[in-house]
Amino acid sequence: MLRETDCKGKVKIVKSHYYFQAIAPVAVLLALAGCNRKAAPPAMPPQQVSVVTLRAQPVEIHTSLPGRTEAFEIAQVRPQVSGVIEQRLFTEGTDVKAGQQLYQIYAAPYQAAYDSAKGQLVRAQAAEMTARAKLTRYGQLVRAHAVSQQDYDDALAAEKEAQGEILTAQGQVERAAVDLGYTKMNAPISGRIGRSILTVGALAIANQSNNVAIVTRLDPIYVDVNLPATELLRFRRELAQGRLQREGDNAASISLQLEDGTTYEHAGRMEFSEVNVDEATATVVVRAIMPNPDKLLLPGMYVHAQLTEGTDPQALLVPQEAVSRNSHGDPQAWVVDQDNKVNLRQIQTSQAIGTNWLVTDGLKSGERVVTVGVQKIHPGATVTPVEAQPAGKAG
Repeated sequence: MLRETDCKGKVKIVKSHYYFQAIAPVAVLLALAGCNRKAAPPAMPPQQVSVVTLRAQPVEIHTSLPGRTEAFEIAQVRPQVSGVIEQRLFTEGTDVKAGQQLYQIYAAPYQAAYDSAKGQLVRAQAAEMTARAKLTRYGQLVRAHAVSQQDYDDALAAEKEAQGEILTAQGQVERAAVDLGYTKMNAPISGRIGRSILTVGALAIANQSNNVAIVTRLDPIYVDVNLPATELLRFRRELAQGRLQREGDNAASISLQLEDGTTYEHAGRMEFSEVNVDEATATVVVRAIMPNPDKLLLPGMYVHAQLTEGTDPQALLVPQEAVSRNSHGDPQAWVVDQDNKVNLRQIQTSQAIGTNWLVTDGLKSGERVVTVGVQKIHPGATVTPVEAQPAGKAG
């Protein structure tokens, strides 16, 4: 009989035989070696990743610029003559028209000055009539040698002096009329008037430094935005090439996004004339003109101006989750080739459009980029790509 030990240490009794006796030691050694040898692990399947196949598509390109609204026109109402305010003839916070009377200053002293100036004019005119008649008579007498030449010259000078007095009196009448007119304080422009600083009974001082009210024209309204000087040059080139939507000469179409996130319903235009570059920041302030018929926009509001640059007919949009950054901040994306192998590629992006990046270099139409599963792959690895939703168009 022969004792045999299996891999689990159990002993089995087998029948003896000369042949088996000869190979028994070898069999024991082979059995023990088999116990120490482990089975090879099965091969891992390729990592499954979600991919998006890029497709060129027309995309409308916008540029967002921060800015603030400014009044199109603003006028400070100040008294031109001194006096007590008798009446306030407007309602605060309402619209007024150019030339509309706002205040009435006590006018009696100015009316009296006007009447006196007119009296002086009438007196000067009467004196001129007398001097002119005398000059006419002396003209006849001097030719008959009835008066001397000196008397005629004196009459001529008196008539000229009387004409001068008339001009002086006329000037005084006009000045008095202007002062009398200033007792009626009128709106210099059409717009919305704010609160009144002075009340009825208050003393207004001529040419005082403080205004008594402010009139602001709200329709249209300016939007001042800041952008780098290099961007301004690019915009001007795009205007010249016709890539920007035009609304008149040297203007680009613009829309606004308000502070609450809503889009302003009226479109305006941006003008690039009469701007200076800030030497400290290398930026320029450019001005957009927006219609404001409902007076929704008020001066001082913070807005985002959306400049419509045009449509790129062959734009490539890549989901933002497919784009990562290297240690230098450069954008990169994982690309799956025809053999389902992945490689990390450097790309260039210009701006975010919705939930996508607009790619300008590094990728082309038809290529597949990884959107989900990048944490488990490495360059050259084989993957199982699963098509995800394609990159959407800009809204």
